Amino acid sequence: MLTLQFLPYHEMSSLSAASKINKILNLVKENKIVLMEGRLEPLEETDLIQRTMEGISKSFKGIELCTIYPEAKNEKLMKKAIRNMFNKILGNRQGLTVIGPATIIKEIKKDPNKIQLLTNNRAMRKRRRKK
Repeated sequence: MLTLQFLPYHEMSSLSAASKINKILNLVKENKIVLMEGRLEPLEETDLIQRTMEGISKSFKGIELCTIYPEAKNEKLMKKAIRNMFNKILGNRQGLTVIGPATIIKEIKKDPNKIQLLTNNRAMRKRRRKK
């Protein structure tokens, strides 16, 4: 069975960077695919990757990470300035971040408006047999 865990922005925004990373890694280590409203700061994303690399073992092979962030092309200068102002005030609420275990997610393909998540069916079958 494939489990998706949604993390709303309001739940993550009050956490420190270390707490966010711990929460994400704990969920991913439970073989859940995390759908996070918004996105991580660049430094948080770097820390997440670093902590992941430090934690690789036989049972934890790493993560796959993808952020989709809708950007309006050909947007008027005034609308772009207003959107940027709201982003500064409200935080990185726009977009969607997908983070999952590398043993389950084979590949993530993205374009500005969609994410294709390809799963490793063999890993899913092995998990079912263990239960």
